[in-house]
Amino acid sequence: MAAAAAVYRRVLKAVQKHVGAGASKQHFRDFVAAEFRAPAGTEADATARLRLAGDYAYLLTSVHHHKDLLFSYNIAVDRSDEMKKILNKSAASVGLQLPDVYQA
Repeated sequence: MAAAAAVYRRVLKAVQKHVGAGASKQHFRDFVAAEFRAPAGTEADATARLRLAGDYAYLLTSVHHHKDLLFSYNIAVDRSDEMKKILNKSAASVGLQLPDVYQA
């Protein structure tokens, strides 16, 4: 039961992060909830469905990460604004501010 709860949380987090959390995307979360609440049948069916759900969460996360990597490797895109955001976030995480040279 604890494994099912962990997989359920992981799938919901992946759907919320990578599909979206808006009202127009609520049917994704409803579908996940309905699938987890539906009777699974035998123990082997339940185990297979949990494995499939975990694999789906992993797939969503991996595809999103792959998309970010492809975007970051594209040298034709001007990435200076994104790098400034990353630098600002890094500096803010330790309580510092960047000099005016790096500010937008």
